[in-house]
Amino acid sequence: MQLYYSAASPFVRKVLVTAHELGLVDRLELLSAAANPVNPNLTITAFNPLGQVPTLITDAGAVLCDSRVICEYLDSQAGGTLFGQAEARWAALVLQSHADGLLDAALLARYERITRPEALQWDDWEAGQMGKIARTLDLLERDIAVIEGAGASAEQRVDIGTITLGCALGYLGFRFPDFNWRDTHIGLRAWFERFSQRPSMLKTAPKG
Repeated sequence: MQLYYSAASPFVRKVLVTAHELGLVDRLELLSAAANPVNPNLTITAFNPLGQVPTLITDAGAVLCDSRVICEYLDSQAGGTLFGQAEARWAALVLQSHADGLLDAALLARYERITRPEALQWDDWEAGQMGKIARTLDLLERDIAVIEGAGASAEQRVDIGTITLGCALGYLGFRFPDFNWRDTHIGLRAWFERFSQRPSMLKTAPKG
């Protein structure tokens, strides 16, 4: 399988963490192709008209776009359990949705500063995105017992929801080092400190 990726993308990291957890990472051929919201990468758009990473080409030649689709495909290929069954499936998908939404807001805030000309930058827009992030973190802090799963003294819950959350919190530290969420979200901070020590997370730390 071929994966168009950027080492700095949190959505790519989500796919790579999933692949590591499923034992599939050696089956991925990584093809560097940085995406840009203004100047699309023509290599990617040849397969994915949105020009986004990650984009996966399966062994059968099918093109899969969006980290959610790619991760579920990898889980199915490995016979994995990252998407759960019954109520556990919905819990994993809801947490994935919250963490993906946090990442969407973080990327929009970052694009406002790095791609829009300074004279056109809109402070209220950026503040709106950061507000989404803050409210999502508050929600996750309230739900920390569910996120922990078996509890702090046992093996952590690992599914598509917690993987996405780990990548989202990692991205905040990577791109927004001055955004201090840790002091006001003690449970979430403790969870992330443990989760970020998983081999899959250590091997996929963002770069760039």
